[in-house]
Amino acid sequence: MCVEPTTALVIGSAVSSGIQYQSGKAQQKADYQAQKDRNRLARENALQRYASEQLKIRQVVDQNKAKGYEASLRARKARATAVTSAGESGLAISGSTELLLGDYYRTEGNYKASLARNLKINIDQFERNLEAIEFGAEAQSTYETPPNSALLFASSALNVANTYYGQKAMKDN
Repeated sequence: MCVEPTTALVIGSAVSSGIQYQSGKAQQKADYQAQKDRNRLARENALQRYASEQLKIRQVVDQNKAKGYEASLRARKARATAVTSAGESGLAISGSTELLLGDYYRTEGNYKASLARNLKINIDQFERNLEAIEFGAEAQSTYETPPNSALLFASSALNVANTYYGQKAMKDN
């Protein structure tokens, strides 16, 4: 019961193709899982950075509000002191006193306008940072290619067929 060398070669090729199919299938599954893990990590990283950036925005807004409130209190105190001093001195609220009060209002308004400008600049920068985080997450993510068993099987079958017909052609010559 002898097996022809051609038949043995085809059987060996079939066994080898079967092993390569199993190995290729396992590799594709591992690659797919790794791609999914990379994308999950990119999303988690982006969410963490996004939350951190939003916290910074809230802190800057709160700080700005506190400075504005503090400025209002200082301005009110200064105006009250000026009015009280004028009243204690027996001076009526006249043009110069009104100019002094107007100067307090102008200084307070300029300071608050400066705070508002700085806040807008900071918020614009934070929005650009958020866009950069989104772009970075997209750049870190990879295209997910699920395992394709049919393609692997077809490739293995074609390898066996190639071996068979190659041997047949050599035998015929």
